[in-house]
Amino acid sequence: MALEKTWRWFGKNDRIALSQLRQFGVEGIVTALHHIKAGEIWPVEEILAVKTEIEKYGMRWSVVESLPVSENIKTNGPGRDRDIANYLTSLKNLGTCGIDTVCYNFMPVLDWARTDLHYKNDSGAESMLFDFETFAAFDAYILNRPDAWKDYPKEVLAKAEAILSKMTPDEQNRLAYNIIVVTQGFINGTVGNVHDFKGVFLDFLDRYRDIHTDVLRKNLLSFINDVIPVAEQYGINLCIHPDDPPFPLLGLPRIASTAEDFEWMFSQCTSIANGLTFCSGSLAVRAENDLVEIVKRFADRIHFIHLRNIKRMAYRSFYESAHLDGEADMFSIVRALLEEQKRRKAAGRPDDRMPFRPDHGLKMLDDFGRESNPGYPLIGRMKGLVEIAALELGIEKACFS
Repeated sequence: MALEKTWRWFGKNDRIALSQLRQFGVEGIVTALHHIKAGEIWPVEEILAVKTEIEKYGMRWSVVESLPVSENIKTNGPGRDRDIANYLTSLKNLGTCGIDTVCYNFMPVLDWARTDLHYKNDSGAESMLFDFETFAAFDAYILNRPDAWKDYPKEVLAKAEAILSKMTPDEQNRLAYNIIVVTQGFINGTVGNVHDFKGVFLDFLDRYRDIHTDVLRKNLLSFINDVIPVAEQYGINLCIHPDDPPFPLLGLPRIASTAEDFEWMFSQCTSIANGLTFCSGSLAVRAENDLVEIVKRFADRIHFIHLRNIKRMAYRSFYESAHLDGEADMFSIVRALLEEQKRRKAAGRPDDRMPFRPDHGLKMLDDFGRESNPGYPLIGRMKGLVEIAALELGIEKACFS
């Protein structure tokens, strides 16, 4: 008994080839049609081409991460009806091709945020860091978002000003570029690599000017009510990814950050197809999130698993740590997930594979000599995969034998 070992692969441009992944135990692939913009249809022939390529190497296309939800849908703005119709067609096409798990998120504008993509820990390995005060400097003084200062305590703004004073104009522009473009560009980034990326970004933020938490929740529920019946019909489980980081940024609401958020979401639509991507790294950022309790509370709806760890620093600041070393109690989390897998097997549920992937990883050793997307080095993720596999075996022998 073990969770299905999967790996995020970014298509033919990925420096890590499918032919290499089986060598260290990968069973399934997590990928998407990255070249197709949010709101457009995923054609059957393109889905099958990727699926066939994966299966040629003895693996399966385990999870779509992600079928992106357009800003038109999130804002309930012009173009929503077209984008929803296209989303439903894409779901039908995926189901027809035998893909049964689709991850998505409902985070406005930014999928995720970090302020340092090359943070070195004490060992010399490299990961990513989110520093709230640096982000405040970006938001209030580099991006110059209108009224941004209202969203930060005075002491945070004072520290942000101090940080800004030590940055050159080039460093300020690089910080903005990393947050807006680099972290987003390889996963259906909203803004894209345009000259006036800050101006375009501000225009997207302005679309949310009148959208507070209740409105965004209403828009999410409209999306769920539209897509879940089609997902059920075509044998697909949808699973929302938690907000990353799980607190408001840039004046934007967050609605997938806590157990209470998920309780609301699942109470509004009770279908098991309306599920959760459990991301230990995202959820661990909030100290009040009890990750083991979240697993147990929503176990039957966890369709996809990201196992990653972080260490908290100052207020709302954190860096990504080794998979078994951080705020997330990985032993207890994995044990609770394996207990759910046993329940599914006993109940005869068809979704007992419970795919997980080692989310992100420390850049180490030969990773420094190869190119990779932020957070996705080869050796660091391989280390995480092997550590989780060994942890599973230990739990199985010690707790379930």
